[in-house]
Amino acid sequence: MPREPAGVRVYTVCDESKYLIVRNVPSLGCGDELANLFATYGPVEECTPMDAEDCEPYTDVFFIKFSQVSNARFAKRKLDESVFLGNRLQVSYAPQFESLLDTKEKLEVRRKEVLGRMKSSAGRPEGLSHHSPGQGSSAGNSHHQMSSNKREYTKAFHASQIEDPRFSHVSSNKDYFPSESMNATVNLVREKLDKIQSGSDNSSAVVTSKKPRTDNRRRI
Repeated sequence: MPREPAGVRVYTVCDESKYLIVRNVPSLGCGDELANLFATYGPVEECTPMDAEDCEPYTDVFFIKFSQVSNARFAKRKLDESVFLGNRLQVSYAPQFESLLDTKEKLEVRRKEVLGRMKSSAGRPEGLSHHSPGQGSSAGNSHHQMSSNKREYTKAFHASQIEDPRFSHVSSNKDYFPSESMNATVNLVREKLDKIQSGSDNSSAVVTSKKPRTDNRRRI
């Protein structure tokens, strides 16, 4: 028969505990094997059978105590409904066995975990990109390559203009457009540019024609 999907349950810090109860363990005297299995997820301080607990025939119930709640949480998530010597284990938390000191320690550990997560989320930049470093480096390389290609094309274009005699000199009497009004505008702009150029030439000539005046005043 197909197995029904297990129900999903959310555990709070009060429900979780470093004490676990394992049911449906085969009655084969396999307490050491069970302890070794759970010890792969963290240090196990105690693993004892619970003879007073009601259970199915030919099965046992074991009480397991971890040193830390995080180890018990990991073991429960991995071993609950897992197959052990032909039987499917049933692992549950047992917070009823906690002492006052155990509960206080559990809540303090949880408080530190929450504060650490809050600090890490607060220190993260808001506009952080989700691209991996490889993607960022490839994008940067492609952008750098495009920029270098653009610079090389610009240099080649200017060099071709300088070497081409057609761009060395343009006659001032040449008509660029078939329309007379546009050619008249071009001529007007030429005249203004010629006046500006002639004025700058005259000012530079006046400046160069002046002789430097010597200062004969006595210095105190």
